[in-house]
Amino acid sequence: MASTQHARRALVVYGSETGNAQDVAEEMGRLAVRLRFDTEVAELNAISLKQLLQHDVVLIAIATSGQGDLPPNSQTFWRALRSARLRPGCLQQVKFASFGLGDTSYPKFNWAHRKLYNRLIQLGAQPICDRGECDDQQPEGVDGSFIPWSFTLRQRLLEQYPIPEGVEPIPDDVLLDPNWILDFADTTSPSSNGTSSSITPSDIDAPPPTLLPIPNSIPATLNSNTRVTPPTHWQDVRHLKFSLPGIHPYAPGDTLTIYPRNFSSDVSAFLSLMNWTSIADRPLHFVPSSPSVPSTSPLPIRHLCPSSSITLRQILTDHLDIMSIPRRSFFAHLAHYTSDPFQKDRLIEFTNPEYIDELYDYTTRPRRSILEVLQEFETVTVPWQNVCALVPVMRGRLFSIASACNTPTSLPSSPTTTPPGTNGAEEVASKTTDVELLVAIVKYKTVIKRIRQGVCTRYISALEPGQKLSVTLQKGGLGVTQKEMDRPVVMIGPGTGVAPMRSLIYQRMQWRQERGSSEEDKVKDVLFFGCRNADADYFFKHEWTHLVQSGVPLDVFAAFSRDQRQKVYVQDLVRQQSALIHNALAKRNGIVYICGSSGKMPQAIREALIETFVKEGAMEREAAEGYLAAMEKGGRYKQETW
Repeated sequence: MASTQHARRALVVYGSETGNAQDVAEEMGRLAVRLRFDTEVAELNAISLKQLLQHDVVLIAIATSGQGDLPPNSQTFWRALRSARLRPGCLQQVKFASFGLGDTSYPKFNWAHRKLYNRLIQLGAQPICDRGECDDQQPEGVDGSFIPWSFTLRQRLLEQYPIPEGVEPIPDDVLLDPNWILDFADTTSPSSNGTSSSITPSDIDAPPPTLLPIPNSIPATLNSNTRVTPPTHWQDVRHLKFSLPGIHPYAPGDTLTIYPRNFSSDVSAFLSLMNWTSIADRPLHFVPSSPSVPSTSPLPIRHLCPSSSITLRQILTDHLDIMSIPRRSFFAHLAHYTSDPFQKDRLIEFTNPEYIDELYDYTTRPRRSILEVLQEFETVTVPWQNVCALVPVMRGRLFSIASACNTPTSLPSSPTTTPPGTNGAEEVASKTTDVELLVAIVKYKTVIKRIRQGVCTRYISALEPGQKLSVTLQKGGLGVTQKEMDRPVVMIGPGTGVAPMRSLIYQRMQWRQERGSSEEDKVKDVLFFGCRNADADYFFKHEWTHLVQSGVPLDVFAAFSRDQRQKVYVQDLVRQQSALIHNALAKRNGIVYICGSSGKMPQAIREALIETFVKEGAMEREAAEGYLAAMEKGGRYKQETW
């Protein structure tokens, strides 16, 4: 926190779902601190409109989620900003700069950023520089766009808010003090206030079974963790079933967040590498790094409080993502902790924007982890007091729910078509909610011939039935409602993208049963699924066969890309079934749902749909594109990819 005789205040805010926008906001916060601003970083929901007026400049990082929506941690702020009571010009004192994080595989690329930016302008706020945007599809990731934009931001800040005479910016080679550092706790004080249970070294290389103290979390019980692909198949895919105590309504497209933990072998390796093993299990707590740190400043681990105690082993096991791929700022930080000239120069080189390709080749391409970087830069010695300022916090991972919700108002009436996730009246009596997931375990060999595993899916693969874990439910962006029951839906979900499609199929079955609709007015839905092999990864194959044979109004078309010489994908099936799709969408006002991997698939589907409208609707190309755009605008084209 910088302080000058002429304090200039900067407020840095973010709307983030997966954590990338928060990373950008924290980077902007460090930039402001180096320019001698008194700086506060907070999520958008944590501030009021009045607070915008109390700072010299507001810096915003905002991601787009769902169908062009703002992330959940900014929705409260967005509702306040959209209030009809706000008069034009009410924010004319506000000067701001904003950076958006988006993905061009979505139709509404960076939509949340543009909506927020335009509303601020409408209320009189003044941008100090052009808005910045990044595309998640870029090989260089966020930094490819953020770094050049941040140079412009820095220049504009210096022009608009000159540093007082006799004061210089804090140089990049000067280490910024974190607001909070670790210190030994008084051993007579209560241990673990709001932290997880004590974690001790173990010979079993698995995360501990205790519940994590996640705010507003639900203690879920894992009922089964079944591999659904053959042992000989290249990918391990799991079908997981959880029971959640109480009634927790959810809809197709909603997600369950699982909060991973690190494995004991990796934690022990980190502790040994840093020479922290001797103090790994001593109680610690957070203390302000200086008297100027405000008491309201959030801790690095936000759900802890300063009075709680925790050990280094607990922090590294439960709260810090030591196996994540490091960002550019990590190397800038690390360079301060080595006196070896060669390694110091190498670390600084990774922070140079001119070498962004080299950073990408060293980190992202081989998926090199923070632990591995520290093992290679063996001269680095990090003070344990500052570990939370160096290693990012572990974040939960979101997984699309694959089941229909067993709420009391949506129970099936027919035992022959009981949807997954329902057990009839017995479930209501016991007040539990069932949730199912379909999860691909990330494990592969990289370009440097090392085995890589996803932090969360590795954790999931080790979970045993009966184990309890803290989870949270999040609203998804598909916006499925019962009002749409009279419209057919065209579902396109290759791979694990079929999970929300399965949820939607069974949810619509429940609604039909509740409504008691006759055979005549049933709307026929269509599912397009794609995988490699019919015998290896055709997920829920027997369920689809059973549903169709049972009279459920559903057509299922599956594409197997490796079962014949010529590869066949879901977009090829869309073209083959163009008449069926045109009838469902253009003639019956149907809805398209696309779920699965981002990248090329969503764009290929979009092109196949445009060709369908040209062929079956006798449209010109421009008219077909316009029809699809109108579907998007009207909420009839919905995409959730990852």
